Amino acid sequence: MMKITFPDGNVREYESGTSALDIAKSISEGLARNVLCAKVNGEVCDASLPIQGDASLQLLTWDDAEGKATLWHSSAHLMAEALESFYPGIKFGIGPALEHGFYYDVDLGEHSLNPDDFKKIEDKMLDLARQGNAYSRKEVGKAEAIQYFTEKGDEYKLDLIKDLEDGTITFYSQGNFTDLCRGPHIPNTGFIKAAKLMSIAGAYWRGDDKGKQLTRIYAITFPKQKELGEYLTMLEEAKKRDHRKLGKELELFTFSEKVGLGLPLWLPKGAALRERLIDFLKKAQIKAGYQPVVTPHIGNKELYITSGHYEKYGADSFQPIKTPQEGEEFFLKPMNCPHHCEIYKSKPRSYKELPVRYAEFGTVYRYEQSGELHGLTRVRGFTQDDAHLFCRPDQVKEEFIKVIDLVLYVFKTLGFKDYTAQISLRDVQNRSKYIGTDENWNRAESAIMEAAEEKGLRTVIEYGEAAFYGPKLDFMVKDAIGRKWQLGTIQVDYNLPERFELEYTGSDNLKHRPVMIHRAPFGSLERFVAVLIEHCAGNFPLWLTPEQVIVLPVSDKYNEYAQKLVGLLNNSDIRALVDERGEKIGRKIRDAEMKKIPYMLIVGEKEAADETVAVRKHGEGDKGVFRLVEFAKMVNDECEKTLAESSQE
Repeated sequence: MMKITFPDGNVREYESGTSALDIAKSISEGLARNVLCAKVNGEVCDASLPIQGDASLQLLTWDDAEGKATLWHSSAHLMAEALESFYPGIKFGIGPALEHGFYYDVDLGEHSLNPDDFKKIEDKMLDLARQGNAYSRKEVGKAEAIQYFTEKGDEYKLDLIKDLEDGTITFYSQGNFTDLCRGPHIPNTGFIKAAKLMSIAGAYWRGDDKGKQLTRIYAITFPKQKELGEYLTMLEEAKKRDHRKLGKELELFTFSEKVGLGLPLWLPKGAALRERLIDFLKKAQIKAGYQPVVTPHIGNKELYITSGHYEKYGADSFQPIKTPQEGEEFFLKPMNCPHHCEIYKSKPRSYKELPVRYAEFGTVYRYEQSGELHGLTRVRGFTQDDAHLFCRPDQVKEEFIKVIDLVLYVFKTLGFKDYTAQISLRDVQNRSKYIGTDENWNRAESAIMEAAEEKGLRTVIEYGEAAFYGPKLDFMVKDAIGRKWQLGTIQVDYNLPERFELEYTGSDNLKHRPVMIHRAPFGSLERFVAVLIEHCAGNFPLWLTPEQVIVLPVSDKYNEYAQKLVGLLNNSDIRALVDERGEKIGRKIRDAEMKKIPYMLIVGEKEAADETVAVRKHGEGDKGVFRLVEFAKMVNDECEKTLAESSQE
């Protein structure tokens, strides 16, 4: 018999050799019908594989990221089978799952493929899926694998086999298709109920631009047709919300090839929005006991050797900056934490001083490949809302709860209501890849889980996802159209205090190592602004938006009155401007709506005579006539109410 431990800690006994799928059937036939694969001792595998000894088990469905990835990888094989039926002699490179869907790189030979062919391939995929063919796994020797693909004439699979060791090679087959693959796969093709080919592109084999260019086919599948329809609707909405498009229309940021790829330039409106976000978090941090610090944009190479960042990032970072001093090298700062360690180390510390909380909006630089750059979400220079807390081991839980409070305050204020907290813990089967004592790890992991439970967070636990230096809590936020983003992270670190030999004098008058907590509610300002733009479609909260009010005179005769109103609004801390163009009022209103300015004040002869304003709200229309003092109070009250409600528990 073997003991199987489930994610909730429940333990059951089964005969050795029982598969995850059979275990699912013993629990519920309904559950078994939804199992796509399984995670055994932290490794994702086929649900049909026998389990030979005591193990931890998680049954994975479409609701799990690994379940989706397995269905999509299996769908790549299904698409390959469909392609082979239409294009005899086609050869296959690799076909991995992506964050959304999958692709397969193929060599079409003399054939051609264009979007007009997508429909017939999708229909064929669904015909094959309805057959419910099992994905069967077979272990093969290297010689047999070479013989099979030599006979098939597929040089790409032969190239892949060359790097594999005998005894580690597996084939997967379904229907009339067999592929070199390590798996895992779903039980059978019947789980696939909807398919859509999305696009095609060129891709060099193994990324070598001197090699053969293949055709990369992107596609996606779902276990329900309804989900495909929802996904396509979401894509259309995502195009409208694309932060690169809205960022240009709203004049928030730009990029310049002369400045450099991946280095954003914040325009006045974007800079105002960015500074307002910084001020908002600075106030919250000071209230929570953080001390602001400032560190330089560069650091000596030795700093990053000590921290370990040079070993990890050095080869792929910006090249070192050499000085006239022989042997002296500096790097553009890839992270703020080593600098903060040196600030902590600048004087002796007592246990009575802890926790020490340093916060900095520090700009860091990392060299991303040009093909990976994407608007503000993937850049080479970005500003982190970084903070590092140095505390005693007995303070970790309390500090964690306080950081969670701060993250939730940020989310509530900015309208992120749907989120899950991912608790990333050690791999239970392999602890050799982590540093620190079991005692410290157990204390830190318990503190994180207890803190999350006390705050009532909806959580998922991921074993093996901890950083090598400690466990962490990542906030996975769902935006207005259902996409998930990782925003906000809290990490526990035993590594840097050890590397930098950080100390404090304890109550026993002996030296001790502090525990270090890294946290960033925004993550980076660039990425956070990008996600915020797409979440609210550019309709920022009133307190945050760069331009809160625009005054629209019906003719140039009322420009002077409009300017007077702007001056009075600015004196009331309301950001306002005037549209003095000689356009008709209808055009001015349409343009203000396009710019997503929250309030429009329309002024003409009657308003100037009565010293009033006709108020129109973006997306809602006319709101009536107000005296300016009444309108200003309404705007300020709306801003204050949002911030006040968010700060409440």
